Amino acid sequence: MKTAKLIIGIISIVLTFLVLFQSCAAGLGDAMMDEGGTSGFSGLFVAILMLIGGIVAIAARNSRGGGIFCTILYGLAGLLGLTAQGIFEDLVIWGGLCLIFAVIFLISVIRWKKNPQQPVTKEEKGKTE
Repeated sequence: MKTAKLIIGIISIVLTFLVLFQSCAAGLGDAMMDEGGTSGFSGLFVAILMLIGGIVAIAARNSRGGGIFCTILYGLAGLLGLTAQGIFEDLVIWGGLCLIFAVIFLISVIRWKKNPQQPVTKEEKGKTE
């Protein structure tokens, strides 16, 4: 699961820039239409949550707390992306992707084992010889 967390973190950081660019364009479109849309601003929040989640996923891929934090961040980003689309219809795609990432991190938290490979101490080594 460490490899999956690393890959998800890298993908999140790379996709953050795409979501930021699209949300800026959607925000400009919202402003030009003057209908009070907020999908550009919501896209900005989704991108920020994806960036933070990606950084934490890479930095804390060996800990259970990092997995819980990423599950919450990706879950929030996914719910925000699915509920606040407006003219930025790609936000549904990014929200769904964030929910998939949240499920993967939730599975990793559930399957996480404390110290799966404990080092052998000198006393234990002497008993086996």
